[in-house]
Amino acid sequence: MIRPLLFLGDPERTHEQTLALLSKIESFEGVLERLFSVQDDRLRVTVGPLIFPNPVGLAGGFDKNAIAVKTIAGFGFGFIEIGAVTALAQPGNPKPRLYRLPRMKR
Repeated sequence: MIRPLLFLGDPERTHEQTLALLSKIESFEGVLERLFSVQDDRLRVTVGPLIFPNPVGLAGGFDKNAIAVKTIAGFGFGFIEIGAVTALAQPGNPKPRLYRLPRMKR
């Protein structure tokens, strides 16, 4: 239901608005966990000394400034990559850097 609304606007702006919203609803983290988290030992993944509760992770770049980590964690990811820590802010890649691919006909 939400996807068509998200696809109406500019991808970069929609991404920023989504992160802003997620950063403001940290109090819903517990509700999100109950809705989206799956606890099943069969999903556990071990990589070297690290143990992840499941193999589904969020790649770096979605929340590069770590403004919505608590809320995003409630969606049940096995791991979340936030981004690099640098002494000075970095500009990132030039825009446009987000694209939408139209649905392909089969």
